[in-house]
Amino acid sequence: MHKSRLSTFVLDCRVEDIDVATRFWSQALGRTVKPVAPDSENYRELSSDAHEPMLLVQKVDHPSRIHLDIEADDLEAEVARLESLGAKRIEFVRHWWVMEAPTGQRFCVVNPQRGPLRERANTW
Repeated sequence: MHKSRLSTFVLDCRVEDIDVATRFWSQALGRTVKPVAPDSENYRELSSDAHEPMLLVQKVDHPSRIHLDIEADDLEAEVARLESLGAKRIEFVRHWWVMEAPTGQRFCVVNPQRGPLRERANTW
């Protein structure tokens, strides 16, 4: 048995300057920009309430789009569950899986982003 839930909406931006893109999304969504982590040169996080999905702005080389992340307390079990529903593994990156839904959208399966999932998630 494992737990998972929607974690993050990621705004993939094919841009030269991630901070310009972040300013746009911050102002468009009315969200402040959180302090930049030292190892996050291509990522910026916008503020969100604890009960809302996280909002990330990411600098990418592929066309701009929005994707979502699903967080799971057992990465392999969640990926296998999603494969049984028709998703396929595309690539393992650092410590998460890039997946593709049977409908063609890409998404990621990641480890818990804000602590243990507990009752805030689906149990499978």
